[in-house]
Amino acid sequence: MRTKIGIVTSAKMQKTVVVTVHRSVMHAMYDKRFRVSKKFMADSTGFDLGVGDEVVITECRPLSKNKCFRVTELLKAAPRLADVKMEEIELQTKRDHRDTLAVKTKKQVPAKS
Repeated sequence: MRTKIGIVTSAKMQKTVVVTVHRSVMHAMYDKRFRVSKKFMADSTGFDLGVGDEVVITECRPLSKNKCFRVTELLKAAPRLADVKMEEIELQTKRDHRDTLAVKTKKQVPAKS
């Protein structure tokens, strides 16, 4: 069975992801390397995958018209944009209305010397 390493480029479908696999090919006449990429649809049951994750896909029986690969391993997970945004929002926002009042009153009180 063939195995390929690629990057998830779309995870909008249910139980299916699109994985882009890049490979280098030598030109027959000019002996120069160039990169060729191909997209494969893969079954992602059992994995929580997002765009940017690096995965290993393995060939299997045809699961649908276009899908004949399964995700077998998650090599590297990409940071989720929602997680990063939530962390930034939590740091910037106040937990309670009293926190904002306390900050305002501290700023308004002049220092006596």
